[in-house]
Amino acid sequence: MPKVVLYNQSGSQVGEVVLNDNVFGVEDNQQAIFDTVIAERAAMRQGTQKAKTRSEVSGGGRKPWRQKGTGRARQGSIRAPQWRGGGVVFAPTPRSHAVKVNKKVVRLAMRCALSTKVRENHIFVLDSISLETFKTKGLVEVLKAFNLENTKVALVLEEANGNIEIAGRNIPNVLVSKYDHVSVYQMMNVKNLVITKAAVEKFEEVLK
Repeated sequence: MPKVVLYNQSGSQVGEVVLNDNVFGVEDNQQAIFDTVIAERAAMRQGTQKAKTRSEVSGGGRKPWRQKGTGRARQGSIRAPQWRGGGVVFAPTPRSHAVKVNKKVVRLAMRCALSTKVRENHIFVLDSISLETFKTKGLVEVLKAFNLENTKVALVLEEANGNIEIAGRNIPNVLVSKYDHVSVYQMMNVKNLVITKAAVEKFEEVLK
């Protein structure tokens, strides 16, 4: 079972944490990660793009000129696609971009993402983290203690914390999230993972 150092929020070592091998020590599965990230990215799309076809554009009920004898090309409506102000050919319509992925694949992808952070030594487990106020300065000091102020960081908590969430809003490349809200895409999109010991236990309980 992998072991990692347990820190306090000042950056001092206070012990060790033994991680569950079934959650933080699984083999990499690129296909599961790829499928899950594709699905999560697709779910971010609104799918509300809309344009009118020739049947939806107003006007054009009368034939602009007679079929023969004018010397011009035959036309049936001034709202045909070739006319200015006409409808759009194969116009986009609102639709869902959702991609189905099995729950087992999503859980496997999350285990792979967590295991990757452990193998690359990009995980920092804290005994706890708290801020007296919601000022950004407090969270910046925590990141500086681990030399993470200039890298992409995901700070994963076991429960919602208003002060930490507000403090993290103004810091570029810092994501603050609960353990059950963070996605595989977000996990793979950051270099370092800062996670509380309680959140580790939650992951092990859910993903084992």
